[in-house]
Amino acid sequence: MSVTAPQGFEAAGVVAGLKSTGKPDVTVVVNRGPLKVGAAVFTSNRAKANPILWSQQAIQDGVVEAIVLNSGGANCFTGSFGFQTTHQTAEKAAALLGVSAGDIQVCSTGLIGTGDEVFRAKVLDGTERAIAALSPEGGEDASLAIMTTDSRPKRSVREQDGWTIGAMAKGAGMLAPGLATMLVVITTDAVLTAADADAHLRAATRVSFDRLDSDGCMSTNDQVTLMASGASGIAPDADAFRDALAAVCLDLAAQLQGDAEGASHDITIEVRGAASEDDAVEVGRSVARNNLFKAAVFGNDPNWGRVLAAIGTTDAAFDPYDVDVWMNGVRVCSAGGPDAPREDVDLTPRAVALVIDLRVGDATATILTNDLTHDYVHENSAYSS
Repeated sequence: MSVTAPQGFEAAGVVAGLKSTGKPDVTVVVNRGPLKVGAAVFTSNRAKANPILWSQQAIQDGVVEAIVLNSGGANCFTGSFGFQTTHQTAEKAAALLGVSAGDIQVCSTGLIGTGDEVFRAKVLDGTERAIAALSPEGGEDASLAIMTTDSRPKRSVREQDGWTIGAMAKGAGMLAPGLATMLVVITTDAVLTAADADAHLRAATRVSFDRLDSDGCMSTNDQVTLMASGASGIAPDADAFRDALAAVCLDLAAQLQGDAEGASHDITIEVRGAASEDDAVEVGRSVARNNLFKAAVFGNDPNWGRVLAAIGTTDAAFDPYDVDVWMNGVRVCSAGGPDAPREDVDLTPRAVALVIDLRVGDATATILTNDLTHDYVHENSAYSS
């Protein structure tokens, strides 16, 4: 049920005609309360879509009554017309729900630079029809309507100590911090303050979505939104809630990784023995964004030399001649030199585990990425056609 698994939420996903496929493309998720707490994190790209510009202002008071999401058009670089479209979407939802437009979050995903009166009319009509179709059982339809190049919906639910977290995500390409190219809606019936919701969300995204780096390309529309209804009546232990929220985000991040456009390998890069967590992240990300390494994995080639070449471009504290590297459980590099023969490494499974031990400290971090394939190039060469 995803976002409607917690108490206090209704959702719907409808066909508004934004997609040529005739599939659902407008989603609305409504918080029925009693609390209307909200928090959100956004893309760090300076080029931001109109819904991001709106939602960043609307979230300032920590109140979210509802969120409207459309696929089939990013509403980005569409000028004042595009911002007016976002504004009208929020006003339409607010009028139908009897709330303030400033408490409506708006998200869009799809092709950048397109938008006209037809697009606006379809979004507004879809918003109206989705609100008319709202249901406590509407979570699955909602998760389908936010998909673009996704091959499957991404959902996650976690129940604990009388409260529940539910979530849905979309994303299959342009996956890179901040946040990856994705829209995520997370709901909970736990009792939270706006300050707590914001702190918990930022802590969870820092170790999950911000470490999903599939292709090094950052989107204009990324947003992760947390809505809390308080309908369970339970104020959870802060650590317990933060751990559960992180687990949900990590689950969704792994689902996004597994559906990355054209990928044939899911690569988990674990960096150990770093002087600091920041160093570990920097080292892991340098490998995740190295096209030579990713191409080698696509060819099932355990070319660990490309790993050392990649991490040598960072400012992290380590001696490149004192690094150990494992690939799928085989130590192929010890102290910066050859160890087990390359032919001992089996890279034919989809899952690839790369471990890098910098041997200078105790800090660790894990980055998720994918290989670079012919299918990825083909799909992204024809995205707008």
